[in-house]
Amino acid sequence: MKKELFIDGGWVQAPDYYPLYSPYSEEHLADIASASNDQVDQAIEAASRAAVVMRAMPAHRRAAILEKLAQLLEERLEEAARLISLEAAKPITTAKLEVARTVQTYKFAAEEAKRIHGETMSLDAAPGGEGRVAYTVREPIGVIGAITPFNFPMNLVAHKVGPAIAAGNTVVLKPAGQTPLTALLIAELLKEAGLPDGALNVVTGSGRLVGERIVTDDRVKMVTFTGSPAVGIGIRNKAGLKRVTLELGANSAVIIDKGTPIDKIVARSVPGAFSFQGQVCISLQRVYAHEAIYDEFVAKFVEATSKLKLGDPLDPATDVSALISLADVERALDWIGEAKLHGATIAAGGTAVGNMLLPTVILEASSVLKVSCQEAFAPIVVIQRVGTMEEAIRLVNDSRFGLQAGIYTDNIHTALDAAEKLHVGGVMINDIPTFRVDHMPYGGVKESGLGREGLKYAIEEMTELKLIVFNRN
Repeated sequence: MKKELFIDGGWVQAPDYYPLYSPYSEEHLADIASASNDQVDQAIEAASRAAVVMRAMPAHRRAAILEKLAQLLEERLEEAARLISLEAAKPITTAKLEVARTVQTYKFAAEEAKRIHGETMSLDAAPGGEGRVAYTVREPIGVIGAITPFNFPMNLVAHKVGPAIAAGNTVVLKPAGQTPLTALLIAELLKEAGLPDGALNVVTGSGRLVGERIVTDDRVKMVTFTGSPAVGIGIRNKAGLKRVTLELGANSAVIIDKGTPIDKIVARSVPGAFSFQGQVCISLQRVYAHEAIYDEFVAKFVEATSKLKLGDPLDPATDVSALISLADVERALDWIGEAKLHGATIAAGGTAVGNMLLPTVILEASSVLKVSCQEAFAPIVVIQRVGTMEEAIRLVNDSRFGLQAGIYTDNIHTALDAAEKLHVGGVMINDIPTFRVDHMPYGGVKESGLGREGLKYAIEEMTELKLIVFNRN
């Protein structure tokens, strides 16, 4: 089947198409439209025209459209989850959770559409401000360019499209080349929900061609991107005065203090490390365990890892399936090989079956090795022994990334110390760094990005603050 572009409320044929294959079975799923320069221009122009309509639309109507979208998606949850499993090789149970989260994300967006407000100010707090009344309002920014990754092809689209519509903006969306099917489904459902033509345009094709046009076109007022640091930095450098939100990479870590309940932590940490093959921005990649509990933790973690089931993503019993590409499998194996060469111990996994990398546990790998200091984006976790919590905090911070980190401790002073000293966007106390609910502020520091997602916070990024002052004198 052919999947066309979605521009100005309709399906548009492209001059070229590329084949989309399942990462697990290599089945041919569809032929995906590859947009031309002119078609990207048409999408941006359609969004520019629709921006006038969206700006004038009252909040209750924007909310109603998003509520209807959430309802329609919930009715088609099984279909949407199957699409995610096919195009991304995400295990079906996990895919269903993603769709359920996406429904919630659009519901949160609908609620936040009704809560966009400013504040009043007492100008007479400053000499010369007497007799004046001031207030602020938030206004739509206009056309937003959204570029999304493969790993949460439905929910990360929702984190860009949902707040954009809630705020009265329009969107030109470039989904990941491997996972366009769910984005196109959302376009179909939003049209059914009553979104004006041109308010959402989905343009598939070359990342370089489509992305470059979105980032550099003056009609696009903001770019919101989730993906690799290298691409994100390139976007920031090319965007000029556009507003930019970047959610980039990580090698998220958890610290485990002595005296903490190991069984409970292992039960959280194994899914945190290996869910969706570790292809999660806040996937647990590094564990710093106190020497008093290190051996017990490692033994129980390896045992739990060995029980994970590999296989077909459409099988409800599957825990781990194929990585997104064979190239990613080969890269991960190279990194594991480097770790072995430099004296690290492979306590579990370390090999691949086709496109499936076995969940891999690496012990005592140097902090300069790729498995420790770069983003694995694969089912790999490194466990290190530490003597003190101060040492662990220093090792967590010794990274060019800083998205989220976790710490398990029964000591309130240690917890507060970690909350203060960990240089990350979010600190999870007595939980893994992989925790996220969709309305919380989410984003990082250093090379993990710029700005925050989470519906209320994304809307703030996607609106302009305007000040109005009345002189009563």
